[in-house]
Amino acid sequence: MLDLTGKVAVVTGASRGIGRGIAVMLASRGAYVVAAARGDHAAGTVGDIEGAGRKADAVALEVTDAASIDAMVSGVLARHGRVDILVNNAGITRDQLMLRMKREDWDEVIATNLTPAFVLVQAALKPMIKQRSGRIISISSIVGQTGNAGQANYAASKAGLIGFSKALAREVASRNITVNVVAPGLIETDMTKAITGKAQGDWAAQIPLGRLGTTADVAAAVCFLASDEAAYITGQVLAVNGGMYM
Repeated sequence: MLDLTGKVAVVTGASRGIGRGIAVMLASRGAYVVAAARGDHAAGTVGDIEGAGRKADAVALEVTDAASIDAMVSGVLARHGRVDILVNNAGITRDQLMLRMKREDWDEVIATNLTPAFVLVQAALKPMIKQRSGRIISISSIVGQTGNAGQANYAASKAGLIGFSKALAREVASRNITVNVVAPGLIETDMTKAITGKAQGDWAAQIPLGRLGTTADVAAAVCFLASDEAAYITGQVLAVNGGMYM
């Protein structure tokens, strides 16, 4: 099993779904997890982690507020003295066909899914450079690779994370900091569970492995990229999509 003992990991959007799965699995591998979400929404995630005998903090974070991000990172450094792993996961959708999409729907998705990665990385890079090590992992989407009708804003934000990560990987490689992307396909979350069985079957028919992915599938990829075993991997997009896009 990948060993992350002694590592401090910050996970945004850690209250549910993929973010919660990532936080729980990082903790199970030995990392001290800082689970960040709006208000006290990450408390349940931390309860799961501590219930399994692992360590975590729940922190309030508004990803669209730069001051909130700076305060969160400063708090982590004050308590732990380091940031080893940063997982940019927080995201939203505001789907609509282009001709009907409102400007605020575009702005809100970019402001939530893409811009916070820039602000978070700037804050976390300073301690990572000082310690000459770090892992930065952003959660993109198959939609950022293929596009999807009605999701121009979401696709742009997720494709932006890929370009951002590749550029950043080149900048910080000399400091022993790796930067990678995980691009999930169709994953079983609260949102997909609400879809009817027939629709889920139609989706699964598009996937060579014949099923939707799980949050654990995505979390396992993140844990690998966060580990010493992935020390020679940077600037890459690891697709976790069951072969839906190759």
